[in-house]
Amino acid sequence: MTDQNQDNKQLDNQQQDSQYLVHHIMVEVAYALPNQQLIIPVQMAPEANAEAAVRKSGILAKFPEIDLKVNQIGIFGKLVRLDTPLRNLDRVEIYRPLIADPKEVRKQRAEEGKVMKKGGGVEPLESI
Repeated sequence: MTDQNQDNKQLDNQQQDSQYLVHHIMVEVAYALPNQQLIIPVQMAPEANAEAAVRKSGILAKFPEIDLKVNQIGIFGKLVRLDTPLRNLDRVEIYRPLIADPKEVRKQRAEEGKVMKKGGGVEPLESI
């Protein structure tokens, strides 16, 4: 066998190996409650999307309160749609609905702060 043929055969083997490596990707599906966090590793086909990973993880059976029509999802903290394609080692996060509007909470804290500044939070001592 010539050097050229050996090089071609070696290249063919490398291409076959690389094709084999992309038959599956690994992703994680994460969901957190105030007192519990669950991260489930899932092996997916390379063309899989976020919704498929959530469903394959089995997390919907463990937490029936999750509704993919209501709960938003993200990948590493960035909101994404259910049909977003996945990449190897992505973490699909399922977000719980907010209990309070963050803008309202900040507004209430600011108002409370103004009251505290006016009165200082301490009553003046009476003169003796």
